[in-house]
Amino acid sequence: MEPSWWRRPSALPLLLVVMALLIVVVGGSIRINDAGESCPEWPTCFGTWHFDVSDDEQAAYWAANPDQIDSRGEDHRYTTFQIFVEWFHRLLVGIIAVPIVWNVVSTRRSRGVHGDAVANAAAFSAVLLFIQAAAGYVTVRFDNADWTVALHLSLACIFASGLLWQYMAMRIHEGVKWPFLHAATDYLDAHTKRVYSMTAAVGVLLVLGAWVSSSAGGQYNQSCSVGFPSGWPKCQGSFLPSLDGPGIFIQMIHRFGALVVGLILVLNLSNMRSEAYENEGNQALLRSAEITTGLWVLNVIVGGSYIVFAKVGDFPEWLSLLHLVVGVSAFLSAVYAMFCLQFARKANRQGAGSVTAKVGVESE
Repeated sequence: MEPSWWRRPSALPLLLVVMALLIVVVGGSIRINDAGESCPEWPTCFGTWHFDVSDDEQAAYWAANPDQIDSRGEDHRYTTFQIFVEWFHRLLVGIIAVPIVWNVVSTRRSRGVHGDAVANAAAFSAVLLFIQAAAGYVTVRFDNADWTVALHLSLACIFASGLLWQYMAMRIHEGVKWPFLHAATDYLDAHTKRVYSMTAAVGVLLVLGAWVSSSAGGQYNQSCSVGFPSGWPKCQGSFLPSLDGPGIFIQMIHRFGALVVGLILVLNLSNMRSEAYENEGNQALLRSAEITTGLWVLNVIVGGSYIVFAKVGDFPEWLSLLHLVVGVSAFLSAVYAMFCLQFARKANRQGAGSVTAKVGVESE
């Protein structure tokens, strides 16, 4: 009888994936609560290690550190909740560092069982966590400039993807009988480029979304006006608005990007569906592509709702957070489909008799 999931070696990378996603969600909460600059320095916050910083303490800090004054000016004061969200985000990064280190140690100890690739994946995640922490410092240093926010989110998604690969590789070693491992070789060969292009397209769209949401402190979100249909699906009442207005160019790039990504997903999915046949492995790979496309559709609806239900100067920010969550989920779903394809190809190369033995866990 197979042990409970929490007793398996693969439980650790799975829990780390969940923690990574929690960090992304809290990071998104920082933006929607306008708390991106609520801790003016890193790793401390207003010179302290806690989040309860009064207005007077903030004023004293600005007076003593005029070079740290952010874009809102020295007279701006952050609420305790705003500071807490930023502080909590940093705390989670500190907490996850402990199991990340243990992940490296444990996979190196079991190198003879799981192989070098798993140990290297764990080490990659550890290195990336430190790079991500450095990117967090850069984000604070440059007052949440749009490129720093996009970089921070991109690294977080790569971090989660590495842990997801490690989890899948370890589960295969543990003997899981995932149907996609039996996908036909000709089907995998025919659709490798399609799956890769779907993953790349969703990843680029995610970065574009981060760029739009953080440009000009998020003020460009209202550059296309609000309501239906003037604000969405149109922009300033037109499908082809003038690009002279502030932020309209950025908004239209994001919307055009979403349209292009949708075409890539739908066309590739259509080709994959027509050739799935009755092979259970082919259909399992197809389902992962269908989930990615479905999440893209859902996110278009969520993004549109953010504009449709907004009022001038008053946006439903919870929809903005949901837009981020669904966007990250779509990317990870696409990454999962890509990993499924890679592991299935390795399974086919090693032969059906060794599918559950060492597929994907040894260095090539």
